[in-house]
Amino acid sequence: MLTHIQIKNFAIIDQSELELGSGMTALTGETGAGKSILLDALGMVLGDRADSGSVRHGAARAEISASFDLHSLERVQNWLCEQELDDEQDCILRRVIGKDGRSKAFINARPVPLQTLRKLGEQLIDLHGQHEHQSLTKKEVQRQLLDDYANNDTLLKRVANEYQLWKQLNDRLQRLHHKNGSRNEAELLRYQVEELEALELSVENLQQLDEEHRRLSHAEQLINSCQSLLDQLYETEPSIHTQLSHGISELDGLSKLDSDLQPTIELLNNALIQNDEAATALRDYLSGIELDPNRLAWIEERLTTVQDLARKHHINAEQLPQRLTDLQQRLGEWDDLEHNLAALQQQLAELETQYRHHAQQLHEARCKAAKRLGTAVSASLAELGMPGGRFEVEVIELENRHFSSHGFDDVSYKVSANPGQPTKPLQKVASGGELSRISLAIQMISSQKASIPTLIFDEVDSGIGGGVAETVGGQLRALGERGQVLCVTHLPQVAAQAHHHLKVSKVLGNRSTLATVEELTAEQRVEEIARMLGGSEITAQSLAHATEMINLTQT
Repeated sequence: MLTHIQIKNFAIIDQSELELGSGMTALTGETGAGKSILLDALGMVLGDRADSGSVRHGAARAEISASFDLHSLERVQNWLCEQELDDEQDCILRRVIGKDGRSKAFINARPVPLQTLRKLGEQLIDLHGQHEHQSLTKKEVQRQLLDDYANNDTLLKRVANEYQLWKQLNDRLQRLHHKNGSRNEAELLRYQVEELEALELSVENLQQLDEEHRRLSHAEQLINSCQSLLDQLYETEPSIHTQLSHGISELDGLSKLDSDLQPTIELLNNALIQNDEAATALRDYLSGIELDPNRLAWIEERLTTVQDLARKHHINAEQLPQRLTDLQQRLGEWDDLEHNLAALQQQLAELETQYRHHAQQLHEARCKAAKRLGTAVSASLAELGMPGGRFEVEVIELENRHFSSHGFDDVSYKVSANPGQPTKPLQKVASGGELSRISLAIQMISSQKASIPTLIFDEVDSGIGGGVAETVGGQLRALGERGQVLCVTHLPQVAAQAHHHLKVSKVLGNRSTLATVEELTAEQRVEEIARMLGGSEITAQSLAHATEMINLTQT
């Protein structure tokens, strides 16, 4: 249940803060006062798309926060736990919109993607708009309304999941069938695999080939330079070894005269050791390197083959081992093609059986719900000023039973506005006013089964009045007895039946226009109902009438 909403710098609202309770709350105000702004703000904090026009002129950003009591909503609590967004206190949603149109979303002070905020919002508030009847003629909307009424969520998800899996397997099977008719591709794969396997190439031995090629192609330079250095270090007199040895011997005698020379002698001894070890390493290196034109020619030929294959496959030489792995995997699929086809066909057949079974269950659930919905809407139409009106929901299995994510049913709404007339498709016979009332009847009936705790009705009573308006108000109040209902209305017959009453007013300043929202006291409420009854001039008679209306509906 929505318990608190705070709005700052949104549209023409400077700052507004409201406490909301259970029951039915009416939201009224003069035409153009901005009644829809509160609902727009709620839409923003529930995940609607934002733009820079949402920010009040002159402000840097708009901010909306809404608090919800989740004590009786175990399903929502579990969802928050799964998303690691749960909190011991009430759930708080927050949305910040910058004047550049960018926005940030938060759940319990944790930043979240807008999609996550929207998923949570769909579980907390259900909004019925005044223009919903305009989409009621669409087939997909009719089917979705029926499924919502029938509580088919679980079956729909199962059918949709099985359809997606079936489609993936069917697409894969078609690809394999296509491959089975294109054996040339398999022969090419086999040739490419054999060609690469003959190289016995890996990233490591390719690096070794490169290193050996550099060494052999520069072997003469390496031998000459290393031999010359070895001569200087040890072999040719006066060598560095000989000079270091003489220097050590001379300093050793001088150190008897001055012991401060001892550290220098140690450094020269270390230098002599390092010199001799370097000379030994050079001898070992020279003994292992030789001029080998035949080996060099073989390596150059092999590297040329590697580069040619790399160009052939349009990759770098280092990627050839991975290309071989990929081609071997693809060839393996070809080799196992017949086995894969048989296994896939069996799996697809089993999945088709499951899909048809659950789609049939969905069909039967829709048929049962269609009868109940038709009866309930027909009864409600009489109360909404369409006596003798008859409403039917037709559910027909498509002849070809073409698989889809929502089963294989065609759902059609039919109506007869006059007694004795046959029902015909809704989009062909219903006028705008009739559509509005039929939509309202469906919304009221479906809302009675809604699992969402807060219901918002945005001027769904547009186009009705008199006794019908009283009926609508009574139904909204009854819904409020079971939960929380917020109703934007221009009808005093509806507003008078609310448990709570909010009023939107527009304040005109010298340079700005602001909207305010306030909860009305009992006395203020009588005045507002009187205004709705008689216009801007409130008389003693209209006040008495308003008092009578409120007293009658509150008993």
